[in-house]
This record gives sequence, structure tokens and C-alpha cells, in this order.
Amino acid sequence: MTGRTLPGGYRLADLKGDLSGGLVAGVIALPLALAFGVQSGLGAAAGLYGAIALGILAAALGGTRTQASGPTGPMTVVSASVVATAVATTGSVEAGLGIVLLAFLCGGVVQILLGLVGIGRYVKFFPYPVVSGFMSGVGLIIIVLQIWPFLGSASPKSPLEVFTRITEPLAAVNWSAVMLGAITIAVYYLFPRVTKVVPAVLVALLVGTLIAVFANLDVPNVGAIPSAIPELQLGQILSVSPEHYPLIIGFGVTLALLGSIDSLLTSVIADNITKTKHDSRRELIGQGIGNSVAAIFGGIPGAGATKGTVVNINAGGTTRLSGVVHGLFLLAVLLGLGRFAGYIPLSVLAGLLIPVGLAIIDYKGLRHLGRIPRADAAVLLIVMGMTVFGNLIHAVAIGVVLASILFMKKMSDLTEANSHVGELTDQPWADEEKVLGAHPGQVYIKHMYGPLFFGSASRFQEMASTVDENAALLVIRMEEVPYVDQSGLYALEQVALDLRRKGAEVALTGVQEQPLAMLRDLRIVPDLISEDMLFADMESLSDWLGRSRVSARQDGFTLAPVGAT
Repeated sequence: MTGRTLPGGYRLADLKGDLSGGLVAGVIALPLALAFGVQSGLGAAAGLYGAIALGILAAALGGTRTQASGPTGPMTVVSASVVATAVATTGSVEAGLGIVLLAFLCGGVVQILLGLVGIGRYVKFFPYPVVSGFMSGVGLIIIVLQIWPFLGSASPKSPLEVFTRITEPLAAVNWSAVMLGAITIAVYYLFPRVTKVVPAVLVALLVGTLIAVFANLDVPNVGAIPSAIPELQLGQILSVSPEHYPLIIGFGVTLALLGSIDSLLTSVIADNITKTKHDSRRELIGQGIGNSVAAIFGGIPGAGATKGTVVNINAGGTTRLSGVVHGLFLLAVLLGLGRFAGYIPLSVLAGLLIPVGLAIIDYKGLRHLGRIPRADAAVLLIVMGMTVFGNLIHAVAIGVVLASILFMKKMSDLTEANSHVGELTDQPWADEEKVLGAHPGQVYIKHMYGPLFFGSASRFQEMASTVDENAALLVIRMEEVPYVDQSGLYALEQVALDLRRKGAEVALTGVQEQPLAMLRDLRIVPDLISEDMLFADMESLSDWLGRSRVSARQDGFTLAPVGAT
């Protein structure tokens, strides 16, 4: 039975894992979809509608086999900005609903176009400081916007207003709401210590809600959610006046770009776990279709959800069916339990979103601010600040421009002193003949020319996948690498980690002053690459190999015969 294949190539052997993976991902997505719906300003139902439409369609039509999609933190932050702008323009959510949904629909359509033209392959060129600053900024926005609900008040949509008007919720603190929020956070973090079989996010939601219901606490709640298929909103969308089109197109492009980046980053994570390769064109088309349909039914847009995707994979999901099951589960909840969601306190949802915001912040990038090049640190902080207090897409655009200008300035300075920067090559160098002749077979040699920076980091990192499973040592020639930026440092770190998992080690030759200082500041040397594996040149490495006992590798790392790739 387990070997049978259905029409279309689906293996029955995958069915159990897809069902379990999809169900667990759906359970985790449910409370977050409700919370993101509330934060968007359209209500919990809009979050659930978006999660259902996007979850089913993006999984079925997308290019990542195990992706679980739905409302995400970054997309919800932009959606809330769309709603706030529409309200400011028309006077109310109801009056501006057409503008909001048309902007969401426009974002989905633009995302489809981005997929058709193959824009996804360029995402890898985004500098790490820009991505880090943006994600940390989004995490801070989510946390800040939950301060008022945590205290029992309705939150303004602007982080700046949260602080300038903070005396309002402080003067009317609802201590029951604060208690529920605190309990929710505690359960979220502590329950995994008891068991990880049941998702902590669901337990936290249920505990907080049940306490509020049985103790009859007077706290703001989500409100009624219709337990039925939502109505089409085409009338609202088609009634939008053309004068609002420029605003709508601007927000649509923002949502499309952000949703594409968010989804493709999650796709890369799924690839790393499953050792597969996603189709970026198909993924963006599937995401765009899902977001377009979500808008037509009144749902908020989303993207590939990292947490849901990882949980889906770990629970056994292997094909697109797992993502579809995740969406169908949410649909079943809507039809059967939607009326009960109205009892969920807003402070409980705040208690769920605060840990989500904390998880989005890139602590690794922030922790290394004092050790990475000052230009990278400046870009990260500028992008983070603009994300929190300005326009999200402007923050990313300005960050990319700044990173590019600063990099070009650095490369211009280095070009004067390093006139022989060339392209990557795998042709053996003359000083390698002794090593290649004496040790053919299990050492790979990789040559690097020019700076290792955000534009070349992705290509450099791909080398780890080309190293044979039986290799014992990768020699990276860095004599011609005058500069390494933050993206390059993390790419080198990932290569060393990937090879260590394979049982191999990394040796570096001719490391120049700036790269060596960065490697030591970030503890890549000696934590991943020991000081003993740094060589001044190929001759010293050859001498070391000659003094080493060379034998075939058994378990773990034993220096073995070598050959260049």
C-alpha cells in the first residue's frame, strides 16, 4: 500500500506525514491569523480569511513543496499602514474598505507579474544589513503596537503615536487584561518545557481565553466572527474612485515586494531543511494568486510563514498537500468554531504577538554591530529606524542604495591598491602542484578573487553543496580577497557549518588583515575554523600536510588525501 502512486505522481507513502504536518501547521497558524487580523485593523475574521485563501492556493500553486503560507508580521505591518491611510482618507474603515482591498488585490497581481518576469532570482542580492535592519524594525513595530492592547486599550496604528500618547492607556490600565497578557506570554514560553507535542501558541491562547470566560473578566474581546464562507467583496473593490489609484498602486507594489522577499526567504529555509530546491518564479505566482483571492474575500495578505513551514516539515510534511491541509483545517475551524473566537481577549492576542515580534528581531546582526564594518552597521541602524518610524519600502530602498554607494566607495578605494581583482576560477595555481600530486582525492581547493560581499555571498555559499560527502578538507584561497562585509562573513560561517556537518574542515590561506580581523571579532576563528587551519600560503599548508598522518576518513574528521575541484 505504501508504495502505491496516485495519478499525478503523488505517493500514498507521503499521505500520513502530509496530513500530520498540515494539521500541526494549521493549529499554530490559527491564533496568529486571528492576532494579525486584529493588528491589521480589519478584525480577526480578515486574518482568518487571508490565512485560508493564501494557505490553500499558495501551497497548491507555489514553488516550494512544504511551504505553509498565511499572514505574517511584516505583511501585517504594511496592511495596517494601508488601513490607517484609508481611514485617514475616507474617515472610517467601512468607507475605506474598497481602497484597502483593492490595494491588497493590486499587491497580489503585481506579485504574479514579478513571478512571471523571474524577479525572484534577484532577492539574493539584498545586503544582509538591509534585511537585518528591516526584520528587526518589523519585530519592534509588532511589539510596540501591542503595548496598548496589553494594557487593555485600543492601539493607534503608528508606533510614534504609541509613545506620544502613552499616558492614555496608563491612565486607564485594565489590570485584568494585563494579567491575561502576562499569563499568555508565560504559557507561550514555559509550556514547551512540559511538552512539545502540543503547540505552545495554541495552549497559551486557550488558557488565556478560558480564564477570561470562566472568571467573567471585563476585558476587550475579538468580537463575533461569522461562521460561514465570507462574501465576495467585488462591489467594494469596483466602487473605488480613480483618484485613489496612485495610492493603491504604491501600496500594492510595497506589498508585492515585501511579500516576495518574505516568502522566498522562507523558501530558502525550507530548502536548507529538506535539501530540495524551490522554484522562485512559481512560488511568487502562487503567492500572488493566493493574495489576490484573499483580497476578493476580504482577507489580509500574507507570505510564506517561517514558523509554520518549519513545523510542517518537522511533523512529516513533504509535498504541497501538507500546505493545502493546513489551509483546509483553518477553513473547517471557520465553519465550525468561528463563533467561539469572539470570546478571545485582545490582551491574549497581544500576549501571542509580543513573542512573535521578539522572534523576528535579528539578535545576531544587532549583537555584532560593534564588530562589523561601520558602513554595514550604519545601514542596519538606518533601515531599522526608518522601518519603525517611517515607510517600510522606503527603508528597504534607501538601505539598498546606501549599501551600494558605500560598497562602491570601498571598492573604489581598494581597486587602487588591488589592480588584479578578477573573476572566480577553479584552475589550479602553480603552487598547488605539489599538494595535488602528493594527495589526490579528498581535499577540495577553492579560489577567491576580489571582495566577498553581499553580491557574491550567495554564490560563495553554494560551494558547500558541491563538496563531495567523502571530502575531509576544503582549502579556500583568500590571497586575493581584500575585504569581507557582513553578508560575506555569515556566508563563510555557513559554509564552515555545512562542511562540519558533513565531517569536513575548512582551511584558509593568505587571509588579509581586514577579513582576518572580522573573522576573529565574530569568533568564526577560532570557534568554527581553528587558528591552526590558517596558513600564510600554500607552501606552509603543503608542509603541514606533509607532516600530518594522511589516511582515509572513517568517522568524523581525519586528514585525508586531496585533490582540487
